Amino acid sequence: IYADRLSITSYGGLVQGLSEDEFFVGRSMPRNRELMRVFRDLELVEQLGSGIHRILSVYNKDIFKISDNFLEICFPLEEGYVNASEQVTEQVTEQVKRLLKSLDDRMSIKILMDKLNLKHRPTFLYDYLQPAMDMGFIEMTQPDSPKSPTQKYRLTAKGIEIRKQL
Repeated sequence: IYADRLSITSYGGLVQGLSEDEFFVGRSMPRNRELMRVFRDLELVEQLGSGIHRILSVYNKDIFKISDNFLEICFPLEEGYVNASEQVTEQVTEQVKRLLKSLDDRMSIKILMDKLNLKHRPTFLYDYLQPAMDMGFIEMTQPDSPKSPTQKYRLTAKGIEIRKQL
């Protein structure tokens, strides 16, 4: 939860075999059919695929960001809904805290992963780097070339302030 939006990210993108068009018309292909059956039996879901119709009745499709590896939805919040300055340190995960404490000057992903003793790049990107960037704590040194082999990351002014509180 941010001051201006609620962001939900799901690792894995769309289920294989489900197109974006099918997704937006409410077609559903659960990753785990047994789990969905349990949810339906417990009445925790009403019917498969009904949520997309309800979301699209209020918001535009542009709140969804779909890639091969992630599905993100950002619901804009009304101004003043969340007092971010009071809640931001509570929202920072342990992974982001570790990253903020480890980041010195400008560092590459490889150096950061080594410093954090991490081997699995997707875990680092999903649990550490992306949340820190989404919260505005870390920025790219070459934002116009995000996939550059010389890309490095640095703390923002907000990141430096948060690190002082940790």
